[in-house]
Amino acid sequence: MKREHIEKPVVVMYEKVDQCPIKDRLFSFFQLVYVISGDGFYIINGNKQRYEPQNLFLVTPNDSHTFDVISTTEFLLIRFNYVYLNEYRWKNIDHLECLLGNARNMNSNILNLQPDRVLVKSITESILNGIKFPDIFNEELTRHLINSLLVIVARNLSKYQCEGIDSSDSRFIGIVNYIQQNIYDPSLLKADIISEEFHISSNYLSRFFKSQSNDTMQGYIAKYKIKLIENRLKYSDMRINEIAYEFGFTDGSHLNKFFKKHSEISLSDYRKM
Repeated sequence: MKREHIEKPVVVMYEKVDQCPIKDRLFSFFQLVYVISGDGFYIINGNKQRYEPQNLFLVTPNDSHTFDVISTTEFLLIRFNYVYLNEYRWKNIDHLECLLGNARNMNSNILNLQPDRVLVKSITESILNGIKFPDIFNEELTRHLINSLLVIVARNLSKYQCEGIDSSDSRFIGIVNYIQQNIYDPSLLKADIISEEFHISSNYLSRFFKSQSNDTMQGYIAKYKIKLIENRLKYSDMRINEIAYEFGFTDGSHLNKFFKKHSEISLSDYRKM
């Protein structure tokens, strides 16, 4: 599979297509894809869902993705790499890189907050205007607009990834990010492993996590895992055993027992719904 790179830390592109030119390619960078007009299907890492105007998707490095265009579609594409993220001095979002990196688990439209959809529409229109009518201030202005867009993306991702969690403690956010990054490997989610990773005693780790989230760490891990499994059932054609192996379960029966315990419904019934 061909791997594509960018020569600059950030690249902005406008495309109007009847079919997606991206086939069998992996990116070494992040890409924000904003749908200006048109509709079709967005396919990423085996998950497929409809897209429509004002949807915003984030493609992370090593994602496999493409678009199945139904009606002529206009896209605004913003490509950026880790160099760009590290260049900008984010005042309060020191875990932005982790938030974006963990978005690989999301596989869906980022914009869940209605006020942010209005903001993003205005920002993208300003960026597009800069592409059509460039001047000496355009590059600087575009960077500020992109940074505003990334803050909005971070807010929506945080709502998704940290649902039920209201904490600004950087150590706690680090633990949550670690859990999300390793959600597919149960051996790395054991309390003693996490304690060692963050230099916290096992007993204190449990109390610390609950004080920050009002939930136990294992409870949070289970809920986050359930959310991702629900995404697979809704947006992919993966077989039950394939989902089981992806999340470290021994087989489909083991996964179904776990899912039914936390969701009070079987995997097959949930998928039918």
